[in-house]
Amino acid sequence: MFEMILPVFKLGSLALKSICKPIGKRLKKEAGSNPNFRQSIINLAQANHRLSTNIQRQIYGQATNTKIRPLNEEKAVQAAADLLGEIFIFTVAGLGITFEVQRSSRSEARKEAARKEELEVIRRRQDDLERQLEDLKQTLAQPKQTRPMAVLSLRLPSGSIGNRTMYA
Repeated sequence: MFEMILPVFKLGSLALKSICKPIGKRLKKEAGSNPNFRQSIINLAQANHRLSTNIQRQIYGQATNTKIRPLNEEKAVQAAADLLGEIFIFTVAGLGITFEVQRSSRSEARKEAARKEELEVIRRRQDDLERQLEDLKQTLAQPKQTRPMAVLSLRLPSGSIGNRTMYA
């Protein structure tokens, strides 16, 4: 059953990725046109620009205390819209991966529980056999006179002389 779910899940995740890309592009387009949202994303883009510029300067060993020129408004809107689109796509991908990991771990937990149950059944069977062996050892250790008489019943196939009962 689970073998059938995996290809369906992979196909679904591929479809989800295909759907997310146009949604991300739409977010980019709409982000620049809404005036209230526009100022928020400009501020986000400027903060992202300052952070990435400082990181680049640290990597290349340049001074980080110099002033960073802000992006012009159109570049800031475009950068923020790109950032929002990428965040959306990566969030969906991250959620998909999280779902797959949780599903896989639940499947492994079920398999482990089944293995433990099977092992417990084997242990109980072994304990039963050990008890039977001890009972047989005790029976054989008793002197012959005190042993209970075992009645062996021998069943012969039909058409033979008859059933025989023997005493040991």
